[in-house]
Amino acid sequence: MVIISQDMINQFQNSLDSIDEPLKNTFENLHQGYPTEALVRFLKARDGNVAKAHKMLVDCLNWRIQNEIDNILSKPIITANFYRGVRDSQLIGMSGYTKEGRPVIAVGVGLSTYDKASIHYYVQSHIQINEYRDRIILPAATKKFERHISTCVKVLDMTGLKISQLSQLKLLTVISSIDDLNYPEKTDTYYIVNAPYIFSACWKVVRPLLQERTRKKVQVLSGCGRDELLKIMDYESLPHFCRRTGSGSGSSRHSRNSNGDDNCFSFDHGFHQELYKYINQQAGSCGSPVAPIKQQSFHVAFPEPDPDDEKIAQTIQSEFQKFRDQNGVDGKLEDLTINEDKDKK
Repeated sequence: MVIISQDMINQFQNSLDSIDEPLKNTFENLHQGYPTEALVRFLKARDGNVAKAHKMLVDCLNWRIQNEIDNILSKPIITANFYRGVRDSQLIGMSGYTKEGRPVIAVGVGLSTYDKASIHYYVQSHIQINEYRDRIILPAATKKFERHISTCVKVLDMTGLKISQLSQLKLLTVISSIDDLNYPEKTDTYYIVNAPYIFSACWKVVRPLLQERTRKKVQVLSGCGRDELLKIMDYESLPHFCRRTGSGSGSSRHSRNSNGDDNCFSFDHGFHQELYKYINQQAGSCGSPVAPIKQQSFHVAFPEPDPDDEKIAQTIQSEFQKFRDQNGVDGKLEDLTINEDKDKK
């Protein structure tokens, strides 16, 4: 793994002196008062190559300007009932903090259905959570724990993962590319829990395709991961699907049916209530109508897929096909599609 030197940072900083003022302004929103740390993240993402890191950052800043990312936290997804549907089908939330102060982001990979809205709403919501994390959650954690905190940990619940979810690969590749290109090195560790056999089979072939720095961040835990995760966080910060003490790896009844206070995926959970309230408040302060009769999704241009992400997606598709063939599962892969163009309300 490349070591980022002060000389690399200085070269990178000097290369930014000539960028336009709008790019400098959005860079301030990106770095949140820690420009050097932001430069280091982009350098790590490009293995210390200053020229490539410069291009990556400038492309990111242009993407932010062209898609009004600085204002995305004033663009609520309405109505609240419709947003509840987005939350019920795109399972992500924040359950607490590690003992070192990093936010714990939980993701229900296996049980997310992405069937209540178009792809644009899911992308909008994902970016809003990223921006809220970077602009609100991480600065608050920095103040609370009295040290600079710039990354989170993610706990990925694989409960319910099945072949039919191959239909979600396009959306997941879009979201992964957005994160890789515009929010690099924001996750300290990925913890995989409740992994079924189908995940294990894919992981064996996908793992070698990951870059070393990413591979080192991924830890596949046994069962629900409870005991291992309690080494880095208190019980109260455990995602609800990791609190199970019984045998087996399934946690669907904990993911779907936990009450709002306990289930960090739920719209009723404190994190999502605060996030949604904040976005609506920002919309009001900008003079934007909070509840127009009809609102289209806030479209964000999808980036060209990162070649590594595209290769991984193709490998997963291939492995799922093998698994399908070996187990006699019906259905053609080409029949699996995701709603992209039509905005559902």
